[in-house]
Amino acid sequence: MVTTADVIRRQNSAYGRLHPARPGASRRRAGGGRWRRSAIVSDREEASPPSGGPAAPGADLDALRESFLAAVRERCARADPGRVGEAYDLARRAHAHQLRRSGDPFLTHAVGTCQNLIDLLENRLDTGVACAALLHDVVEDTEVTLAVVRTDFGDEVAELVDGVTKISGIHFESHKREQAENFRKMLLHMARDLRVIFIKLADRLHNMRTVQYLPPARALRMARETRDIYAPLAHRLGIARMKRELEDLALKTLDPHAYRDIAEKVARGREEREAFVNGLIGQLRARAEEQGVTAEILARPKHFYSIYHKMKASGRRFEEIYDLYGLRALTSDRAACYRVLGAAHDLWTPVPERFKDYVATPKSNLYQSLHTTVVVPGGQMVEIQIRTREMHRTAETGVAAHYVYKEGGPVDEELDRRLGHFVSQTADWQRTAPDEEYVEFLSTALYQEEVFVWTPRRELMTLPRGATALDFAFHVHSEVGHHCVGARVNGGIVPLRYALKTGDTVEAITSPSARPHQDWLHMVKTASARAKIRHWLREQHRADALALGREMLDRELRKQGQRDIGEAQLSECATAMGLADADALLTRLGQGTLPLGQVMRRLLPEKEGLAQRLSRGLDALLQAGKRPGEGVRIEGIDNVLMHFARCCQPVPGDAVVGIVTRGRGVSVHRVECANTFEDAAAAERRVEVEWNVGKNDVFPVRLLVYGTDRPSLLADIAKGIASTRANIRSAGIAAEDRMARGAFLVEVPNLRVLQEVMAAIGRAKGVTRVERQAPGRERPAAGGDE
Repeated sequence: MVTTADVIRRQNSAYGRLHPARPGASRRRAGGGRWRRSAIVSDREEASPPSGGPAAPGADLDALRESFLAAVRERCARADPGRVGEAYDLARRAHAHQLRRSGDPFLTHAVGTCQNLIDLLENRLDTGVACAALLHDVVEDTEVTLAVVRTDFGDEVAELVDGVTKISGIHFESHKREQAENFRKMLLHMARDLRVIFIKLADRLHNMRTVQYLPPARALRMARETRDIYAPLAHRLGIARMKRELEDLALKTLDPHAYRDIAEKVARGREEREAFVNGLIGQLRARAEEQGVTAEILARPKHFYSIYHKMKASGRRFEEIYDLYGLRALTSDRAACYRVLGAAHDLWTPVPERFKDYVATPKSNLYQSLHTTVVVPGGQMVEIQIRTREMHRTAETGVAAHYVYKEGGPVDEELDRRLGHFVSQTADWQRTAPDEEYVEFLSTALYQEEVFVWTPRRELMTLPRGATALDFAFHVHSEVGHHCVGARVNGGIVPLRYALKTGDTVEAITSPSARPHQDWLHMVKTASARAKIRHWLREQHRADALALGREMLDRELRKQGQRDIGEAQLSECATAMGLADADALLTRLGQGTLPLGQVMRRLLPEKEGLAQRLSRGLDALLQAGKRPGEGVRIEGIDNVLMHFARCCQPVPGDAVVGIVTRGRGVSVHRVECANTFEDAAAAERRVEVEWNVGKNDVFPVRLLVYGTDRPSLLADIAKGIASTRANIRSAGIAAEDRMARGAFLVEVPNLRVLQEVMAAIGRAKGVTRVERQAPGRERPAAGGDE
């Protein structure tokens, strides 16, 4: 007889040991046709049909059904076993010919997901979430449609299944885009019904327990997604038990050698550490009893990922991590928590800056506990967590400990308010952040610890730890952030980069003339503020480019004797050139990515500009006997002297344009160089050129570097440049008030190598910005060639 415990034990066996990957069969429908594939890469083990016959002996699945429903009757008072059994039967029929890559019937995954929810929610598991957990894959992976689920189980279950089902039938440009769309949908359903996230986390946990059966590339991608999104999401919801296991399973896949090494070292020293911690437990229990408090004192071991992360963050070896165990005290009420805290401080010396009172000020995920770090005999620091048993239940299962769903939604208004704030934050990011940034923002924000500050009206605001006064301004409102010039904290004026502390009273100071700029991105710490600044800068750059493009086009039209061009004609020109509309065309012009001559030939094909006439007779205009330029050429014209402009220093890969000069041939500029259109004479002498470089050609480029001054900064930057095999012709750094500004002249063969050089410089410690000398910044002397 196969019991639920047997199935779950077999699936859970992956947690705690390593397995080789087992290849799986190709995915096909039971009827012989191809499976419908989701555009999103599957986050679970794919189902595949066996070579023949049913997925598993019917008797085994019958026994599994009875055992599973017995657990539902015993542990889930709010679930209807009859309806849950009907959902089991539909899932069994739908997945009848599917096996997991592990060789188990696919139905065991549905049952395992529901079992994880029983462990999480216990008597709060209702009929709707149990049925949805059993059916969460049928719409995506079988012929069963959402309409069938809605007809058989009602709107509630259908909405839950739809929330968990991935977006399908849509082609995305990248995996980041897929992830972003998937998480947006999940969080949208989270705002409607938190149970969607419970099912998703239970589903991911069960999949991670058997991730070793996936192909290596798929397993690594799932593990990274688990570490970066699902474990932080469990953290945000306060489900510490699930967060710890997800992190450990992700580590075992991403760095199995480190996981095995930590596991072996923890096992080797376990007895000695347990003896040490048991001694501390006895002392604290005895001192608490002296003060009339009965508390349950437990050892609290660090999980493997926490040890791994601490080693990486601090650069220490395992032998240098001393807080592998801490203490946890569980009491009956809040008053007893503070008495145990007093007992601990009587026994051992407290570390003042390591004390946190999350009982008086709970975290946004409802976590409550007293944290204190003490120095015990021998000089070792030990962290002690003190909480009531109810607080402990919340700490382990998070919002699930308080979440009870009834018709009309959650009944816990405080929980709804806190989660609503987080969901509204993510909605704000997704309105302003592009797809490639959204996933990064989400994973960062989910893990951030918090500080609590007050507004002048005594409203409590929660911000991530490390948030600045500028973050606070954007948190109040986007417009407050856009016009912020400083802040008043506890009555004193502070700069925008001031890091807020718990208890601060903060007021943003604004000015109508203030506007965001690039440096603000280095000041803010929150994903929300960074997204808003980037969005504003993108829109502002677009508006500037649009205005510049219109000015360039109007000026050229006037030169051609054309006073105006209709919007309809301009829109037709944009469409013919593959652009969305006239604004897109003008923006591309202003950005320098679309040659003005190309647009003019499309708008006024009957007219020939001066640049074209100059091109046709260029050899007569220039001095005879000059050798052709190296690196670029004018199509159809030979014997033309060319040189590269010093003002913008183009390299192969840059879009370039030629300017006919007096006596020195053609000067080659980057198209965005201001010197090519700031005066009418230069604009009239423009000719189109193209790159024609040899294998050994190199080109000089001047780079400007900004950062914080420190010893060896110049040497580290030079080392970074040398790693790209680029040649340094000159280098120098000047420093003032700990701020450094450097200039480097490097020789590169093309734009790709230049970008590698800039990236290498940017990786040097202390460097905050690297940029090419702005095109057109250095103007030529009067009468010169540039």
